[in-house]
Amino acid sequence: MIWFKIPLEIPMAWKSLDEMTLNGARVLTRVDINVPMEDGVVTDATRIDRIVPTVKDILAVGGKPVLMAHFGRPKGKHVPEMSLQSLVPALEAAFGAEVVFAADCIGDAAGAVVDALQPGQVALLENTRFHAGEETNDPDLVAAMATLGDIYCNDAFSAAHRAHASTTGLAHALPACAGRLMQAELSALESALGAPTRPVMAVVGGAKVSTKLDLLGNLVEKVDTLVIGGGMANTFMAAQGISVGKSLAEHDMADTASEILSKATTLGCTVLLPTDVVVAREFAAGTATETLPADACPEDAMILDAGPASVARIKEALSASKTLIWNGPLGAFEIDPFDAATNAAAAEAAALSQSGALISVAGGGDTVAALNKAGAADAFTYISTAGGAFLEWMEGKDLPGVAALSNN
Repeated sequence: MIWFKIPLEIPMAWKSLDEMTLNGARVLTRVDINVPMEDGVVTDATRIDRIVPTVKDILAVGGKPVLMAHFGRPKGKHVPEMSLQSLVPALEAAFGAEVVFAADCIGDAAGAVVDALQPGQVALLENTRFHAGEETNDPDLVAAMATLGDIYCNDAFSAAHRAHASTTGLAHALPACAGRLMQAELSALESALGAPTRPVMAVVGGAKVSTKLDLLGNLVEKVDTLVIGGGMANTFMAAQGISVGKSLAEHDMADTASEILSKATTLGCTVLLPTDVVVAREFAAGTATETLPADACPEDAMILDAGPASVARIKEALSASKTLIWNGPLGAFEIDPFDAATNAAAAEAAALSQSGALISVAGGGDTVAALNKAGAADAFTYISTAGGAFLEWMEGKDLPGVAALSNN
């Protein structure tokens, strides 16, 4: 997958690696390598692959990368199975460089490794969350960490919504900059929501309206067209008096859904809900399905996907748009054939992106999985693997890790 198709020269309030003097400097680099593992082996190295540009760029100019990261939720205690040491082989394979592990992220153990670091080597400090002060942004822990670096580089956008010692505190303790991945993430989001090329379209799917209230409220203020899919669409249809049978829906959120629709109308944002739906009596592979008008769901059936007429409207809206931001699937994409709407809309967005007609930015766990399943992810302009941070940015919230870089 090509991750860096968004131009990186968009003016920002923070510094990049290019603005720092890195030669000979110890670059304390916060990364997110909280990757899935099985039997001590990394099963998905995506997050590791995405920090490679930052590490290689630091090495290329004579800098000394000192990586710090969290892993799991040890809650301030030393948990051996959450040690970062097991990631050393995967990191060395990705960087093409020797990675020297330190048994702590502060103190003598860490200092000895950093002091002995040779040109071309990378240091990896132990799990920052082994210290309780990490999650409370403890000033003493920040000070101890800061002694290990001359420059602080934050390349962990996916952890930027946490005001922790290694994500926020260090940005105030050392000269600070954004790494290549952080730079790409922020530039992509700025191009999609901050200063986008209009018309702007958003696709928001998922199970529950209640988990994305802030997101929907912010998007209707910033986009021209909003597509609502998945279980959330059922809640919006129910709020309009449409029977959704046994479908997943938050009937207690009807007033909230109506308020969002009213706000969209006032602001001139067009909201697209399904006009036809795919229904079934059970959510299982091979089950019998029907495609019906959106207001004709039988009482004993569930809406599990948007229908072809709905997809046609989405494609038309995509063709009329210049910028797309996507979060969440349009249906229960995990099981065929309820991935049809997501696959078709994603394929259209991918084709428009490849032709240069559309800037497309997508993020969130289910989103990435759905676009990969659709075979469309590679053609999107930018795919973010961040979960909470991506959503909070879309909601219009300040991210502590980003704000700290801007205020450095």
